[in-house]
Amino acid sequence: MTTRTDAPTRREQILGQAARLFAERGFHGVGVDEIGAAVGISGPGLYRHFAGKDAMLAELLVGISERLYSGGRRCLAESGEAGLAPGATLDALIGRHIDFALDDRALITLHDRELDRLRDSDRKLVRQLQRQYVELWVDVVRQVHPELPEKEARASVHAVFGLLNSTPHLSRPSSLPDRDAAAALLHRLARGAFAAAAAGAAGL
Repeated sequence: MTTRTDAPTRREQILGQAARLFAERGFHGVGVDEIGAAVGISGPGLYRHFAGKDAMLAELLVGISERLYSGGRRCLAESGEAGLAPGATLDALIGRHIDFALDDRALITLHDRELDRLRDSDRKLVRQLQRQYVELWVDVVRQVHPELPEKEARASVHAVFGLLNSTPHLSRPSSLPDRDAAAALLHRLARGAFAAAAAGAAGL
């Protein structure tokens, strides 16, 4: 995942603090004034950027789904241009998702707790983007493990997402090693899960 070097915009600052506060205290446990105070502006001043908390939540949850899907597509395009083997492409997909899982834990918590609060159209868009993201992975996983049937490959992808997205539950300092070691561990676990699924399908 590409690391930004430019400073976040005010809008991005607001979304970042909203995600943190919503994850810590729940959507209804946070007021607009508190979000404003976290970024150094008045609560009413937020309305120059967002219509309200519902709009912030929608942009956060739709936004991360769009980011993962577009990042996955970009990963496949870059891998194709570089002529990478399927295994290297899968490693790149896993690495991008691990960056998200380690760096955006608040958004994972927010998705798990608050997705049902979105209006129907936004929730359907999130689900659509997620399905498209899964299918990117399924195609690559089956290139690496052609013995894995499509349904089992799809189930395996969902299971690996559950594994990688468990990082919010490992937030105590003693729960994870340093970031690089944590990323390497998660990567090995994800690869091992796919390999185990393929071995089972092959009857090994």
